[in-house]
Amino acid sequence: MRFLLRLLINAAALWVATRIVSGVTFSGDPVYLFVVALVFGLLNALVRPVLKLLTCPLLILTLGLFTFVINGVILWLTSGLSDALGIGFHVAGFWPAFWGALVVSIVSVLLSLLIPDPAKPA
Repeated sequence: MRFLLRLLINAAALWVATRIVSGVTFSGDPVYLFVVALVFGLLNALVRPVLKLLTCPLLILTLGLFTFVINGVILWLTSGLSDALGIGFHVAGFWPAFWGALVVSIVSVLLSLLIPDPAKPA
């Protein structure tokens, strides 16, 4: 259940990013947005820890602000994989990826706060 909830939150956050950030587009069946969210979640789970480890000195030097760049790279990678799979999600460059990742992060946090986690006791 928690996995499906996270998938729904990521799909909604990605959809909001496509509406707010120019250069982040989705041109496909809305059902495929869940596939994009799945790709995004997998990259966050598998690639993001490696990127954080490799950029640890930059993360320390920038007091964690380099995390925004890592988030942008993950969104950009999601675009590349989505293009390869023919899903229809595209990011037009680094800056749209950066701003799109910022929007996705903010929307994801807000939705996570609004939706109670059933695994946590009240």
